[in-house]
Amino acid sequence: MPTGQYRIVTLIAAPLLWAALLAVGAHGGPPAPASVDFAIDVEPLLKAHCFQCHGADRTQGGLRLDNRAAMLQGGATGPAVVVGNSSKSLLTDRLLGQGGKPRMPLGFSPLTDRQIGAIRAWIDQGAPWPERSGRSHWAYMKPVRPKIPKVKSSLWVRNPIDSFVLARLEWEGLRPSPEADRVTLLRRVTLDLTGLPPTPHEIDEFLADKSPQAYERVLDRLFASPHYGERMALPWLDAARYADSNGFQQDGDTYQYIWRDWVVKAMNANMPFDQFTIQQLAGDLLPNPTLDQKIATGFNRCHLLNGEGGAIPEEQRNVILFDRVDVTATTWLATTMACAQCHNHKYDPFTQHDYYSFMAFFNNVPESGTPPGGGQYRIADPWVVAPADEDAAKIQDLQARIEAAKAVADQLARSPDLQGAWEENALQGAVATPTLDSWQSVGPFTADSFDAAYDTAFPPEHEMDLTKSYLDGKLKWKVHSEWTDGAVHQLDGENSAIYLTRTLQTDRAVPVSLSFGSDDAIKVWVNGVQVVADKVTRSAAPDQESAAITLRPGKNRLLVKIINGGGIGGFYFKLRESGIPGNVLAALKTPAVSRSAADSSTVREYFLANAAPPPVKEAFSRATTLQKELAALQMALPKVMVMSDDRPRKTHLLIRGNYEMPGEEVTPLTPANLPAMPTGAPANRLGLAQWLVSADNPLTARVQVNRQWQLLFGRGFVKTSENMGTQCDPPTHPELLDWLAVEFRESGWDVKRLQRLIVTSATYRQSSKLSPQMRLRDPDNRLLARGARFRLPSLLLRDVALASSGLLNPKLGGRPVYPYQPKGIWDGLAITNERDFTYPQSTGPDLYRRSLYTFWRRTVAPSNMFDGSTRTTCRVRPSITSTPLQALTMLNDETWVEAGRALAERVMKETRPDPSARLSEAFRRVCGRRPAQEDLKVLRRSLDRALTAYRADPKAAEAYLKTGESPRDTAIDAVQHAAYASVCLAIYNLDEAVTRE
Repeated sequence: MPTGQYRIVTLIAAPLLWAALLAVGAHGGPPAPASVDFAIDVEPLLKAHCFQCHGADRTQGGLRLDNRAAMLQGGATGPAVVVGNSSKSLLTDRLLGQGGKPRMPLGFSPLTDRQIGAIRAWIDQGAPWPERSGRSHWAYMKPVRPKIPKVKSSLWVRNPIDSFVLARLEWEGLRPSPEADRVTLLRRVTLDLTGLPPTPHEIDEFLADKSPQAYERVLDRLFASPHYGERMALPWLDAARYADSNGFQQDGDTYQYIWRDWVVKAMNANMPFDQFTIQQLAGDLLPNPTLDQKIATGFNRCHLLNGEGGAIPEEQRNVILFDRVDVTATTWLATTMACAQCHNHKYDPFTQHDYYSFMAFFNNVPESGTPPGGGQYRIADPWVVAPADEDAAKIQDLQARIEAAKAVADQLARSPDLQGAWEENALQGAVATPTLDSWQSVGPFTADSFDAAYDTAFPPEHEMDLTKSYLDGKLKWKVHSEWTDGAVHQLDGENSAIYLTRTLQTDRAVPVSLSFGSDDAIKVWVNGVQVVADKVTRSAAPDQESAAITLRPGKNRLLVKIINGGGIGGFYFKLRESGIPGNVLAALKTPAVSRSAADSSTVREYFLANAAPPPVKEAFSRATTLQKELAALQMALPKVMVMSDDRPRKTHLLIRGNYEMPGEEVTPLTPANLPAMPTGAPANRLGLAQWLVSADNPLTARVQVNRQWQLLFGRGFVKTSENMGTQCDPPTHPELLDWLAVEFRESGWDVKRLQRLIVTSATYRQSSKLSPQMRLRDPDNRLLARGARFRLPSLLLRDVALASSGLLNPKLGGRPVYPYQPKGIWDGLAITNERDFTYPQSTGPDLYRRSLYTFWRRTVAPSNMFDGSTRTTCRVRPSITSTPLQALTMLNDETWVEAGRALAERVMKETRPDPSARLSEAFRRVCGRRPAQEDLKVLRRSLDRALTAYRADPKAAEAYLKTGESPRDTAIDAVQHAAYASVCLAIYNLDEAVTRE
């Protein structure tokens, strides 16, 4: 066994060993092993079977077993352990059911002979209990590269990973498994690195390549695949609690898919992990940050946003801060920092002061805690506009055309000096006040939802200019002479639109500034031209919207549409200025030669827009129209929520975690138990990120290596990948974990290099076949004497079905899509009619995008992601499951049924018309290998049964083939097609198909 700081090995002297063996007869129990390690062999047993009743939180019979001193003191019946003598220890008696007492653990299956033997040997060795709190815990000590151990079977070793694994196996008296066959190995590594199955062509190419570099060439192809980044992004979506909506009541949508696409691109580009960390935590604080670096900080803006009407903003802001601390600490430190929110950590050396000092790094975000606005999208400040490449090109084109139109207007105005002549006379007629008649209203016009009320053009919008027919006969307008300007007036009607109108009359063209308020959304037209449109949910208040327009001589028609989502509505109006606006007048009073640049621009803009001769105004109007087009385009662009430190705040320790009970003020600091921040690092998120990836930080490299191992082996060296604290599962291969951590950091945090090192090892390439001996000796494969075998996650199972059937749309990135879901899956969210929650199922190729791009509603996750994260909290350990929901989904969900139909059609058209050939090809496309004769017999039997059933009921065959939107080739006999389709669906549900071998 390799030596190291983690393993305490005490060999029992011969007399003691004989005493332990003789004690077996006295107890009738199992013999004890020669030596045990407390952390590996004993503590997990106590945690799993004893701490529930005899731990820190519960001490039945006065006995605690989570502390050595308490164990030796014992409970009501005396000491539980007699050091050095398991035969006289009550703990042994109770585990064996001796002395007429019930056998422990009470109400559960007894421990196995091997488990009891380990506990007895530990007691006989003196019951050593290593101190693992504070800096002495292995995870809090800086990893040091251990020496690569020497092994006997050195020919098996492909790289240093194998030396560490083999040294442990040889110490345990075990041998590694032979290498997996080439097809299994290819399918394994292809699924691991891209999440897709290898194609028949890729399999044939690999089998035909007999060179020693064949496997390396496969890896080159997989690491260069654009689908690599898609696979590697999945764990980060779970860690960041990524979703395409906020969660909570009304569950407004967001644009965080922009951050998702950034992760995919970063993975494909093999961005060094230290830069990946810094950009996600503090990209906005880098010198002259790019748009991509700001988008990267969306990692910490994927949190829930509570838009419920009764939500208290400051309370929700603190909930977001708590979440941010937990996500950052879990993702990079594998630390349960959240335990210190209300009190000092019970097990790990983190105080409440540490917690709030850590939280201070995130407390400067200019956010309120609740999302504003209404309708479909509800995002919270701060955010950035994130145009796609084609949108950026449109913006650049519009900006160039705007500048060109302005240049034409400017040239016309300067020759001759038209502006100078206007300025000489402008002050004389600067003020003109329009006459306003009484308000009139009509409505409410009801709709099915807030969105529909906003979008629908009701009758008042059909004729918005001033005509006699507009106000009499067809619509019954109500006069409101009691309404005064400058006050908020109440309106009734939920999910409805109310229209208000009045005339503004003037003897000459005059510019005016109008102010509005609304509950909720508002649209405004003047003489049929829309001047205001804002889709929001709010209470009416003064000056929420404004419009600067020029009234034409005579009567001008003002039409206002107020759209109320729920409760009582309202509106506000005021004519703020008429004539030349005050800011323009002030600038005019200053001689042209003495004006500031801003004042000169103000006067110039006003003149070109309002007072210039028609040719000049037309040219400037073109620029104004283009500016509105640009503004409309920018309004429609995705707005991804990002981080910012633009709102400095004081941070206080919150007594019992209550935001209404602030205690002492704290400053941004890293936990006192861990190494200090690097010299010169700023006391902000950038400094925190630099500290996380500094050479002195003992956790980050270990944590990430452990998660990479988890990705490729199904579990990490430390099973509890979310927790490396004192209560974690001990590492199975501590020296290898440290060697890889140092290697990862010193390689420049090169993720692909680390992964290549792992997947080229003999350890990774072993067969996963489980012998009866190893089933008993190491059922969980903790010793790595064989290859890893585990169920594929649901997202990849769906991708495998789409890819093997030929339905997959391989497009990368972009807006989320809406594949098949059960009818009415979102209906429960429609508790009000403020917005439409009908599931907008995609059509065409969007139905067949990878699962990564499926719209993830936080309150109603995709139904066929049966093992998916809830995406409400950070999750870094995958849920590998064989739940019945998996079979229920994969045998009935439209996606898999359609994939079976498409796969059947594919093999029927591309393979010779022989049942065995067709079934063999279908099996190969899903499982990689060709079926054996026994496999083919089962498949043929299934096909024959399906043919018999469908020949007896051809209509059932037709109905079965209608599943899914993709067209089917009607030239294929329906009975034959349905029979093959049912067998293909069965293939998708084989254990071999759903398992990564």
